[in-house]
Amino acid sequence: MSAMAGVGVGVGVDTHVHIIGSQIDYPMLPERRYTPSQATVDSLQTHLQHLGLDRAVIIQPSIYGLDNRCTLDALEALQNKARAVLVLPENVSDAELNAFDVQGARGIRLNIESTGNFSAADLAMQLQFWGARLADIGWHIQVYAPMTWIAQCVEVIAKLPVPVVLDHFALWTEVACASDEARALLDLFATGKIYIKLSASYRLPIDCPSELTVLVHRFLFLRPDRLLWGSDWPHTNREAGKLPTEVSQFRSISLEGMLDERRIWLEGSNWQQQVLVDNPSQLYRF
Repeated sequence: MSAMAGVGVGVGVDTHVHIIGSQIDYPMLPERRYTPSQATVDSLQTHLQHLGLDRAVIIQPSIYGLDNRCTLDALEALQNKARAVLVLPENVSDAELNAFDVQGARGIRLNIESTGNFSAADLAMQLQFWGARLADIGWHIQVYAPMTWIAQCVEVIAKLPVPVVLDHFALWTEVACASDEARALLDLFATGKIYIKLSASYRLPIDCPSELTVLVHRFLFLRPDRLLWGSDWPHTNREAGKLPTEVSQFRSISLEGMLDERRIWLEGSNWQQQVLVDNPSQLYRF
């Protein structure tokens, strides 16, 4: 059985991948937290074929900071088969935003987790700032931050004029969803104001696959139109004992395991079509 059984051929989307170029062409930040190996456009296309998908959303990685050239060059190489989420300075002009939109960018990323800027107050201010900036262009805000910080911003998010996408299960910490934070986020999710990415389950503290499936199905029964799926390819990592400037190998993530996980999560109803095709096609304007 194909990886995309029951889903339209050539239209499925992996909504979370990174492209890593050579350090000669695309220098990394001197103060980066890790140094990954290269992950090329050709390798991405092979990855998508193995997943049974045809499209991707390239996420600007923290190692490049505000230099989006590697991501934008990958967009150009992939033509209409890719979209991007960028990291931008607050003084970016409207003309620049419009130019990025033409190139295929569809949002900005607030990378709180990777940068170590752990402040819910800072996150709230950035959400308000970018919400106002991006409303007219039809972009969204993607947030990579601890669940606790996001939960403290639910009132801000609820009032934003743009959607908010939460990376990697919003870094969810509990299956029972009994805490105030979990209930607040579920209530917000039910309103349709946020999308949750089913991605990088290996980054969560929930180790039991069956428990994670219970959580995914809770999301699906609540708002299947607000879920996305991403592989987190090429699975960047900082190896223990290595300096930030030393190359760390990617995590060893089984393709078969990833496909089995996705199949189990989205088995039944019309969930594969909605999560892998319909939702990303609408949000990223494919």
